[in-house]
Amino acid sequence: MKEIRAFIRQHRIADVLQALRNLSAAETGWHNITVSQVLRPLASADSAQQHYSMELAEGVVSEYKLDVVCADEVADTLTDAIAKAAHTGQPEAGWIFVSEVTHAVEIR
Repeated sequence: MKEIRAFIRQHRIADVLQALRNLSAAETGWHNITVSQVLRPLASADSAQQHYSMELAEGVVSEYKLDVVCADEVADTLTDAIAKAAHTGQPEAGWIFVSEVTHAVEIR
């Protein structure tokens, strides 16, 4: 199994989720998708993309962290779909990380 973790600009997350829906979970073997809002400090020299975080006392960029667990054979397909849908045309618009899941236990 693989875990795909992607950090996506907030204005692209809806397109990424739609791209994943279009792949159909049943056909591609992915599950356990989660999305969390995160703040990335020191992220952009462009002040239009930043806002000031009172909690962190510095400029931040709001992003979403997407986590997906999938079968090994569909990791590349999912990664490609995420990358295409998350594309902004800007330098450093986000990152996608793929890791090996060495152990998984389903809670029932």
